[in-house]
Amino acid sequence: MPIEQRVISGPKIGAKIGGGASSVPHPTPEPEPAKKRKLKMRRPVLIAVVAVVLLAGGAAYWFLFRSTGPEIPKAPEPGAVVTVDPVSLNLADGHYLRIGFGLQLTKETVETPDTARALDIAISLYSGRTVAEISDPATRASLKAELVKQLTDQYDGEVMDVYLTNFVTQ
Repeated sequence: MPIEQRVISGPKIGAKIGGGASSVPHPTPEPEPAKKRKLKMRRPVLIAVVAVVLLAGGAAYWFLFRSTGPEIPKAPEPGAVVTVDPVSLNLADGHYLRIGFGLQLTKETVETPDTARALDIAISLYSGRTVAEISDPATRASLKAELVKQLTDQYDGEVMDVYLTNFVTQ
């Protein structure tokens, strides 16, 4: 049995009606490949430029605007210890205090300081106090802290601590 084939020909969509239509199909125009290539090539360059700008901005902020905070002075390094010979001091109510101490100097101290000023400060700080007052550990600690403060001021920071080497009441 023969198969019948039918060919239907008519104007194509968008073709001119009434002639001028050719039977050769027209290729559809493709988008310009050059524009796509330019976009693809521009994208990495754009990313690189943005990265460089961000890096430069971060570096500028780091060096110009970061807050370093207040300068914290370093604690002085301990140097030599100069001992002050023990002396006896008059306390209240006829009692005595025999006191001897060592001056902890800083490492930057070049010359051994004269201990006469330190002895004078200790005498004025401890003389006239009661035995009960000096025997109390809290009062003794506060007196020692006051002695360290006065010695640090008097020796222009060359003395950083005091060690009580002899402390006897009678």
